[in-house]
Amino acid sequence: MNSTSTSENVLTIKNLTISFNLSRYRSKSIKDLFVEFTSSPFRFLFNRPKKLDLLSNINFELKKGERVGLVGINGIGKTTLCRTISGMYGVKNEIKVNGKMRAIFDTASVVQPELSGKENAWMITNILYNHLSKKERADIVEESLDFAELDEHIYSPFKYYSKGMKVRLFLSIVSARPCDLLILDEVFNGADEFFNQKISTRITNVIKESGAVLFISHDRDIIRHVCNKVAVIGHKKILFEGGVEEGLDFYKEHFSGHIPSEV
Repeated sequence: MNSTSTSENVLTIKNLTISFNLSRYRSKSIKDLFVEFTSSPFRFLFNRPKKLDLLSNINFELKKGERVGLVGINGIGKTTLCRTISGMYGVKNEIKVNGKMRAIFDTASVVQPELSGKENAWMITNILYNHLSKKERADIVEESLDFAELDEHIYSPFKYYSKGMKVRLFLSIVSARPCDLLILDEVFNGADEFFNQKISTRITNVIKESGAVLFISHDRDIIRHVCNKVAVIGHKKILFEGGVEEGLDFYKEHFSGHIPSEV
């Protein structure tokens, strides 16, 4: 991922198109390939692979202090865009990030079910904060466990945690320190209402201190609490950027037949 120390933007995207080669995901037997070749050798050898443009010519800027709620119907490309920004699909020259980035897509993707909550807290902390000293990471683990209010359950195997407990532990660690760009994808799903309010305040404070956030959620109330802008994705493009209420209204007006009941 490219980085620049002179740009005032935390994130800059210019003319980004995200495409998938559909033929790569088709499973064909040797027999199928032989039939295709014998039926039309020229087409078999020279036919271009079919591509799906999920997002086309995306231009987007995110400045320090901005907390953007990224909304759109399921499957429209929100998570794909954020994964691309994070570098999971390879470095893109169209994307520039100024500073350190932390991207969270699945609150259970890095845990080990047989380990205790505290052991998993250490593992997650070592992954997310590997640039910090061992003492600083130890402080994060202890403070996060206290914030999550798991009490004696921190010594229980993670596989016995409820979904809400898992979310509380993970989000407490993720929000323990500020960063320049924080990407969160549906991370509040499963948390109880009280902890949603508690962690939303914590994340908001972390972002206000030193960075920006790109936040995916279908929960309108959480978007209102966490975000100060909304961007709407549809028809392979970013259709709207602006205020939270204006963005939510735009989304509801244009996609009312497709949106979940939460929004």
